[in-house]
Amino acid sequence: MHLFCTCVLSLSLLMVRATVSGSFKDCSHFFYMQTPPAGIRGASLKRICQKYADKLRYATLYDSSRRLPLYSAYVFKKSDGKRRMDTPWMYEPQLVSDNESGNMKTLPFTQDTSPLIEDSQAVLDDYTDAIEYRRGPLNPDLHQAEPDDKSSTYTLTNVVPLITDFLDTSWYPYLDIIRRRLNNFCHGKSFMVTGVTISGATIQRDNRDRLVIPKHLWLAYCCPRFDRNSPYEVRFMFPTYAGYALNELAGHRVVEVPLKTLQSFLKSKTDIDSDISIFYKDCETRCNCTLNGYLSN
Repeated sequence: MHLFCTCVLSLSLLMVRATVSGSFKDCSHFFYMQTPPAGIRGASLKRICQKYADKLRYATLYDSSRRLPLYSAYVFKKSDGKRRMDTPWMYEPQLVSDNESGNMKTLPFTQDTSPLIEDSQAVLDDYTDAIEYRRGPLNPDLHQAEPDDKSSTYTLTNVVPLITDFLDTSWYPYLDIIRRRLNNFCHGKSFMVTGVTISGATIQRDNRDRLVIPKHLWLAYCCPRFDRNSPYEVRFMFPTYAGYALNELAGHRVVEVPLKTLQSFLKSKTDIDSDISIFYKDCETRCNCTLNGYLSN
């Protein structure tokens, strides 16, 4: 006899106004068991329910003092891996004013950028002279299927400065490996969290520190319902697995590891607490439960 968990996600969560606040309550459905990661620190943290075209798309923990997202959490959508190249870059108006709409907005031309925007978050000018770096997404468009979901990833509150060679030769190929793995072997929702560790390095503009440069980039997924008949070389990577890499010119190969190994690695970083937990109970799948519209194994 199956044990049915009484975990019900209210449909009202999909209709509420997006918020920048001390809570992810409006977009908790992007986290496994509606539980955000624990143990990630920052000086001035803002919890953003990222909203585009009047729909909540994913969640981001943003450190406004460093002008850097510490992680983005999203639900993977099976896709063909195509990029959406015609979307203008956007910013989060709610970091500027509580009275603003919940929808992310297109960044104005450089000369028209408000000082209020620059004070609260990164802008395109911050990347202009940082020739070694590119804007690297935490929630990447190739992990989304619908055009609007892809477009919503083009906000500067979802990207971090990454070494160009690392992004092109290591991280993007790894994201495509994850895309194909989840396309083929994840039969239900896959909850994703992609984050950074912080170094002391910064990108400067006009002799001011503007952006903190990530030391590492990491990713973890939780797929409670997966193909138990998949080949062993991928089956051991379910229901959860992870990877991390160094954001440097050399030695930036992505290392794939079990979730607990990633958490142990992150515990040694100054911006991470010793009790870090990326997924609720490490994405355990022992209970046969009906949960938020899918059956976990």
